[in-house]
Amino acid sequence: MYIIEDVAYAGEPVEGIEVSAARYVGDRIFLIMFSTGETRLFDASCLPSLPAFKPLADEAVLREFGIDHGVLTWCDGEIDIAPEALYERSFEYQRIA
Repeated sequence: MYIIEDVAYAGEPVEGIEVSAARYVGDRIFLIMFSTGETRLFDASCLPSLPAFKPLADEAVLREFGIDHGVLTWCDGEIDIAPEALYERSFEYQRIA
């Protein structure tokens, strides 16, 4: 665990990784673009099973996300997931031509 600006994060920090852009593609799947230049797929279906992410069980809430200082957030920043956690739980995305 580590703390940045009074916010506690799980895991170990990955220097320089941030969410650059994100798009909800449906069925609880996000396409996440990272500051590393990589694009990865993140399946958010496991999140509502964790108490902090319970509101994301409602797909309407899940779709209403934002990016705040490189961090994916929901509910006006009340819910967030660290970029390194997203990266670790996401899958390589290769666009098919």
